Amino acid sequence: MTTNLTQTISKKLLVALLIVAIGAEILLYVSRYSYLASTLYDAVMVASIFVGMKLHPRLRDEHAAPKTKRQLTLQFTGAFLLFFLGSTIINIYSNMVFKDFSTDYDQYVQAYTEIQSGVPENHAPKMTPFWSFIDKIDTIGDDLYTDSLAGLEEVWRLAYIILILLVCKKLFSKRWETGSRDPFLMVALFLTSVIFGVDHTLDTESAWTVKIGTIVTFANMGFLFGIILLWTRNLWLTVLVHSIYDITATVSWYYLDYAVELFALVVLIVHITLFIMEKRKNRQIRLVENVHTNIAE
Repeated sequence: MTTNLTQTISKKLLVALLIVAIGAEILLYVSRYSYLASTLYDAVMVASIFVGMKLHPRLRDEHAAPKTKRQLTLQFTGAFLLFFLGSTIINIYSNMVFKDFSTDYDQYVQAYTEIQSGVPENHAPKMTPFWSFIDKIDTIGDDLYTDSLAGLEEVWRLAYIILILLVCKKLFSKRWETGSRDPFLMVALFLTSVIFGVDHTLDTESAWTVKIGTIVTFANMGFLFGIILLWTRNLWLTVLVHSIYDITATVSWYYLDYAVELFALVVLIVHITLFIMEKRKNRQIRLVENVHTNIAE
C-alpha cells in the first residue's frame, strides 16, 4: 500500500494536497474571526472531491479481485458498526474522564438545537403550511450539507497520510528501501488522528481543560476513521461512513432521539442478513468446485 500511496506525484497534485491538508487547517482557524474564511473552507472541502478522485486508486489492492455490490455493502455495514461501537466507548470514556469537555459539549448541542429550532412559536411570524414546510427543508438541508462536508475530511486525512509518507520516504530512504514501512504508516495514522483532534479546537476559543478533552476524544475517533480507511482501502466508503454517522448524530439532536442507535440497529440487521447470504453463496461455490474436481478425477 505504501508503494502505491507514495507514487510520483505531479506539482499540481502536490499543491492540491497541501491546500486540502494545511490550507484547510489555516482556513478553519481563521473562520473563528471571518465568515469568508468559513465559506472558503467549505469550498476547499467541496473541491477535495476532485483530489479524492486522484488519490482513491492509490488505495486499491491490485492483486485482489473486484468486490461485488454485496461485498461492498458488507464492508460499509461492518465499518459503520465498528465506528459506532468504538465511538460509543470513546464517548463513555470522555464523559467519565473529561467532565469539562462533556459539559461544554452538552451546552453546545443545546445552543445548536435552540438556534436551529428558531424563535418561539408565539413570537414567530405566521407562515403558511407551504412556507413552514420549506423552512424545515432548509434547516434539514443545511445540516445534510454540513455533515456531508464533514465526511470529506477523510480526503484531508488521506492527503496528510501521503504527505507524511513522502517525508518519511525522503528522510529514512535506507529503511524505506528495505521494505520495513509499516511503522511509517502507523506514524502517519497516529499523527493524522492527533491533528484531527486538534482541528476540532481551531474554530472556537475554549478553556484548556475543554480543549484537552476535545483533542483526546476526536483524536480517538479520527484513529477509528483511519483504521477504517486502511482496512477497507476505500476512500469513498470511509467518507460515507463519516458523513452518515454525522448526519444521524445531528438528527438525534433535535429531530429523532436515538437516531444513531436506531440506524445502527438497522445496519446490524442488514449486515447479519448479507453475511449469511454471502456465506451460503461461498458454500455453494465450494460445492460446485468439489463436484467438478471429483468429475475431473
